Amino acid sequence: MTSGKTIKAGIVGGTGYTGVELMRLLLRHPWVEISCVTSRTDAGIAISSVYPHLTGLLDLQFIEPDIACLGECDVVFFATPHGIALNMSSALLEKGARVIDLSPDFRLKDTVVWEQWYGQQHSQPELLKTAVYGLPEVNRDEISKASLVACPGCYPTAVQLGFLPLLEAGLVDSRQLIADVKSGVSGAGRKAAISGLMSEAGEGVKAYAASGHRHLPEIVAGLEAVTGRPIGLTFVPHLMPMIRGIHATLYAPLMQQTELEAVQAIYAKRYESELFVTVLPVGSHPDTQDVRMSNHCQIAIHQPQNKDVIVVLSVIDNLLKGAAGQALQNMNLMFGFDESTGLDAVACYP
Repeated sequence: MTSGKTIKAGIVGGTGYTGVELMRLLLRHPWVEISCVTSRTDAGIAISSVYPHLTGLLDLQFIEPDIACLGECDVVFFATPHGIALNMSSALLEKGARVIDLSPDFRLKDTVVWEQWYGQQHSQPELLKTAVYGLPEVNRDEISKASLVACPGCYPTAVQLGFLPLLEAGLVDSRQLIADVKSGVSGAGRKAAISGLMSEAGEGVKAYAASGHRHLPEIVAGLEAVTGRPIGLTFVPHLMPMIRGIHATLYAPLMQQTELEAVQAIYAKRYESELFVTVLPVGSHPDTQDVRMSNHCQIAIHQPQNKDVIVVLSVIDNLLKGAAGQALQNMNLMFGFDESTGLDAVACYP
């Protein structure tokens, strides 16, 4: 399909942060018409009354999830908790719609591992065989031919983009990786939770899920799929007093003495043709504010005391490159649009 034809898009789960970001991005896309947006809690309510910033831009009401309506779309985005896309995707694919799932339902090929982390039976193992993991910097060709794309999580996106060049080059011990990652509170979603209250999160920093986070097996599986080597990863996420952003500080022990300039050159070469990944000059310290409201990932490389550990700093906006922006990037690839269409906004600073 070329960019001369408008496609119809549906969004399942339109009242969360990711859903409303999808609406905002799709409204800027010249070849997309938003046909329907679902919400079980707000069905029948005008979208603009829930999100006044869309007044005059999107004249639709939220509807109940309906296969008939969604099946008339060319593409359906799932911005939902796990389990929803699992139950609806097969019917939509049969109707000819392409599916981009921002939940974790199709990210892991191993159903046993998925069930262990998500606490329910995976009811669509056959779909896993055709689902493509939607990290464009790795699977661009496969995404362009896919009918079902599993959009990566926010933590996995920042961590994988940060580690990949080191692992692809075989420079580091893949069994001793550490990811210390910070997230803004929007990563927890738009729901009532004590941990997300300003009085709870506004003046503190804390780790959570230190004994095991659901994104760990996704990161490991993604890195193993690319490198073909076993990955040993210690991953600890932290909640930061900011609304949006991911900052990943990644540690990898070198297998042999390597100069920082050589590592920098590897990163520059790996990402030189990528639209949305920028390798900063040696000595840089990327800031989440520098990618805020954009689909970009910024990466910087360090080698403390010129010794045997490489430190990678990787930052993204969790709601854009970590969710809605990457989903739109995948959609562009699936429908033959220019990959940056609708995603050319410059980061908002401060």
